[in-house]
Amino acid sequence: MSQLTHIDETGRAAMVDVSDKSVTPRRAVAEGYVKMSSEALTKVRLDENKKGHVQSVAELAGIMGAKHTSTLIPLCHPVPLSKVNIRIEIDADLPGLHVTAETKTTGQTGVEMEALTAISISCLTIYDMLKAVDKGMVIGQVRLLEKSGGKSGTWKA
Repeated sequence: MSQLTHIDETGRAAMVDVSDKSVTPRRAVAEGYVKMSSEALTKVRLDENKKGHVQSVAELAGIMGAKHTSTLIPLCHPVPLSKVNIRIEIDADLPGLHVTAETKTTGQTGVEMEALTAISISCLTIYDMLKAVDKGMVIGQVRLLEKSGGKSGTWKA
């Protein structure tokens, strides 16, 4: 169990002690998508959704989600985010919306979970805003694309 950083020597859940880690710039980028019907995508494209502008609301929700990551994910450290950038683009090939999130901080722990939470909350918001048009939407491929900073350095998918 020594390789599991959130488990102590007795097998109990434990928050990782980052007090001895160096303060460094940290960055993470994640992505996901919401696949939907042509009808739902047309509503987005023409900004005809009754609940409002889908991308703007979902981008704001993603930012809010990133800021609340430590209250949603057990043992996640509260991180003072210096940047959260969410972009939602129409992808006609899906058909649907492609979501990307970038998170940044300067601290002792990374911001991968914040980027992934931002994606998840953005995608769930898209679903919520369009479910009256398409209940069969699929949220998928939520994944980390890259991270940098800290002892482990840069990683790219």
